[in-house]
Formats: sequence, C-alpha cells, structure tokens
Amino acid sequence: MNNSFHRSFNRSVSLCSPSSSVVVASNNGEYLMRYSIGTPPVHTLGVADTGSDLTWTQCLPCKNCFKQQSRIFNPKKSSTYKPLHCSSKMCHVANFPTSCNRMKKRTCRYHVRYGDNSYSIGDLATETIRFGSSKNKRVKLKKTVIGCGHNNAGTFSGDKESGIVGLGGGKFSLISQMGSSIGGKFSYCLAPFYQQKTYIPKSKIHFGTDGFVPGDKVVTTPLARKFPATYYFLTLEGVSVGKERLDFRNVSFSYGEGNIIIDSGTVLTLFSPEIYVKLESMVKSAIKLPTVADPTGSLNLCYKSLSIDKIPIITMHFIGADLRLGPWNTFVATSDSSMCFAFAASYGGQIFGNIAQMNFLVGYDLKNKRVSFKATDCSK
Repeated sequence: MNNSFHRSFNRSVSLCSPSSSVVVASNNGEYLMRYSIGTPPVHTLGVADTGSDLTWTQCLPCKNCFKQQSRIFNPKKSSTYKPLHCSSKMCHVANFPTSCNRMKKRTCRYHVRYGDNSYSIGDLATETIRFGSSKNKRVKLKKTVIGCGHNNAGTFSGDKESGIVGLGGGKFSLISQMGSSIGGKFSYCLAPFYQQKTYIPKSKIHFGTDGFVPGDKVVTTPLARKFPATYYFLTLEGVSVGKERLDFRNVSFSYGEGNIIIDSGTVLTLFSPEIYVKLESMVKSAIKLPTVADPTGSLNLCYKSLSIDKIPIITMHFIGADLRLGPWNTFVATSDSSMCFAFAASYGGQIFGNIAQMNFLVGYDLKNKRVSFKATDCSK
C-alpha cells in the first residue's frame, strides 16, 4: 500500500455495440484486470489504468523483469503475435518514445516511463487479447497493438500483475482500439479494497452497451478537451466539508476548465498545495480530535481509532454534478489503529483517485464527452 501512495504523488508529475463485463481484482490499492494474450491464450492480470494508453505485459526473453505469479508471456509460442516494423504507421504516431531495433529485424521498440520512474521497454506488436466476462461471454480482440516488455522495473505493488491495461483516451489505448464497436462507452465499479480479505475479484469493468449508467440518482459532468489526449479531464468548481464550501474560483491556480484528471490507476486524490492546505484545515475543524503521525510516512492527516461517525461528508462539486463521498472514499486505514485522510498535496497536477471513486458506478461516454456517477455497492 505504501508503494501505491508514493505512486500517487509521483504520477501527478508525469502528467450495434457488443457488451462485456470484465471482472477486476483489487491489489493493495490498485485494480487488476483479468485478460489473456496470444494464441494459445496465456492468462494474466494488468493494472486497469485510465491514465495510461499502452497495454503492455512482461515478455520472454526477460532482460530485467519484476516478479509475477502468473506465467510470463512468450511471444515465440503465440501464432498470432506479430511485431510492428519500424516503417509501420503506428510506430510513428505513438505519444511515447519509439525507436528502431535493428538487431531484431527492424522491429518498433517502445519506452514508457511513469512519474515514479517505473518503466517498460520492449517491442510494439499486434496480438490477440481475450476477456473473460461476468456474463460468461468471451470478447476476442484481434490485431490489438500491445507492448511486449523485455525490460521492466518499478514500484509495482506485488507479484500479481504483469503490466498495465491502458484505458486512457489516446490512440494506443484499449478503449480507442475497440473504437466504434463499444460505441465510445465504458464504465467501472470499484469495490473497496480493504473489505476484500482474500484475493477475490469483485469489481467490474463494463464495455459497450453495458457501460451505460442507468437509473435514478445519476449525476453527470462534461469531459474537457485538453492535451494530452491520454487523460480524462473534468472541471472541479469546489469541494465541501459538511456545509462549509471551498470555492476554487477564489484560488486562481486551481480553477479553470479541465482542472482535474479522473484516474483509476492513482490511489490518492491530489490537489494543489494551496487547495489542500485549506481542505485539510476544514477537515481538522470538523473532526476535532488529536492527530497522530502516519505509520507509513506518506500521508499528512491521521487519527488513532477514528470512528466512521466522526468523519464528515465531503462533496466534490464538479460542473453539473455534486458527488457526495462517504467515509470509505476519504479516509484509509494505514495500520490496525490509524486512519489517514486519503487526499494529499501535489505540485504536479490535480487527480481524482480511485479511493474516492470506490462504490460508484463511473461511466464514460466518449462520444458525447461526459462522465456519469451513481452511488453503488460495487461488491455485488
């Protein structure tokens, strides 16, 4: 979990439709998507990340790889694996560095690096990806551009994941490659990870018609058009603690269209220092209890034996959508006795992280450029 907190801080610096519902497992604050790659298929898990484009997995031969529980993918044993040539169009339109590997038949080589200096280096290729479904459907995506990582390292949370599943808005993301087949719609429902005592997948990602957020009590906010296209930008007008509101219009640096990124791959919610200092003061005033140091050394505002009824309701005021966050969205247990505020200051950009999104059905409608939220028990 501590690694996940540090990635949150560092990440902000880098800143007829078929339908399917894919099961997702939680892992120390990250959400892992189950899929298989290649022919015959090799089953694996990748971090479901709306803040990344390229889907990559560790591959043999491995010059440098982090430990993973599942079998490492061997492209030589897949009949559908095809490396991209240096002259291919996709090699030249990437929003990450690429080069020509003349030692390997002029294959297109990629190099992605994240804000915490985690990285993956390998070959771009097309391959078949398959999803298992909660409705026993099988989704098969042929000739999907993926990264086959031969040199990978960083602050990954454990040994369950093999890489990243890119769900961002750029050309290389899984969402973009699925294209019109899903009608520009997907959604997810993230179950609280601290309720999962064993490694049981409960969260889900929905693609296509299943990505629609139905029913009453749905709030919707527009997506802002900003660069880079990888990120999904929202506009946050303010935040309230109980009945006290902090209006961002009074804090010029933090106000403006597209002033916050919504990201499933970042654990904490990050604000500019000037916003965070004021928000922390408001939370302290509402709780009125002595604070303690965070055992992990990562978070700033912590309490010992904090009961749920002492935690104030925090409301995020997006354009057209007031999102009331429950105690599980705003505080996280960092030890058996300590609860810490799951918000932090960042100079690199503002991010609406996955703790704050837990137990909401979050729907993305990219065609109509909007994001919808509905309070939901995501463990069901």
